[in-house]
Amino acid sequence: MEGFMDCKWSDAEAAEFLSRFASEWGEDLALRTYTSRLLGSEKSLVLHGGGNTSVKANHVNVLGEEVPALFMKASGFNLAVIEPAGHPGLDLGRLGKLRAVSDFSDEEMVREIRTHLFDYRSATPSIETLVHAFISRKYVDHSHADAILALTNQRNGKQLVEEVLGSDVAVLDYVKPGFQLAKAVAEVFDADPDKRGMVWMKHGLVTWGETAREAYETHVEFVTLAEEYLASKVTGTVLITVTTPPEQAESRWIRIAPMLRGLLAEPSGDPDRPYERMILRALTDRKTLDFVDSEPGKQLALSPPLTADHLIRTKAFPLWV
Repeated sequence: MEGFMDCKWSDAEAAEFLSRFASEWGEDLALRTYTSRLLGSEKSLVLHGGGNTSVKANHVNVLGEEVPALFMKASGFNLAVIEPAGHPGLDLGRLGKLRAVSDFSDEEMVREIRTHLFDYRSATPSIETLVHAFISRKYVDHSHADAILALTNQRNGKQLVEEVLGSDVAVLDYVKPGFQLAKAVAEVFDADPDKRGMVWMKHGLVTWGETAREAYETHVEFVTLAEEYLASKVTGTVLITVTTPPEQAESRWIRIAPMLRGLLAEPSGDPDRPYERMILRALTDRKTLDFVDSEPGKQLALSPPLTADHLIRTKAFPLWV
């Protein structure tokens, strides 16, 4: 590991964000922007812009009424450089009522979420919007922290998480992202609201707090505990004797990608476009190839939780070639 995650909170920087954004967007969203960027600056948490954040506050409508609101990170926005507009506002009261719905497809859920935006021109909020809506804490932070996944993606992952992170964290078995994940998270949260965070198996970490600083520092604390545990288990240096040339990996990718996209295609119900296609991204850089060619990499790739069948069924991967 290259080093432990550090708490980067700075009172001076927080004051800068308040000075820049509070007059137009409010103090809550200004600080939400600040700690979102702190999380986004950590590549081990939000590789390729992943993860999402939110804050609950009030929105004043055209009638001068204060409406409870959820300001949720929009899909496609990079936390490292996000602006306040990257957290569009939604009617929190209406979102909360959606918990009574038995089920939504992803498309139905996204359409429903968009109907509760305060500004129809806003970007579409994250698919995990209802997760944040159903957690009754002001600030909620979610990441796909490498160190947390290194615990959850092992055979005894749940036991490891509980051992390393302690009783302050709830643990949720893997649920595919979408409406059912939101409902499952709500049930686990409501069962013990005094927890300080939640780990989703084979997915990531969620922390919360009544202040932006509390949610962020709790995130740092749990990730650091995982990093320290993993570092304590390192007994030697990994020696790589054979590595795949990038050109060879690229050639494999060209052959495999069309077949994999076909396997992952799902019926759309649209006769003009009968299948929903997946967009795949190849990881054929030198660092990735060195890892997958190493002995620990081979063992991880061949372990039962990460078989090809499991990856295709859960779609919980990038493809390594």
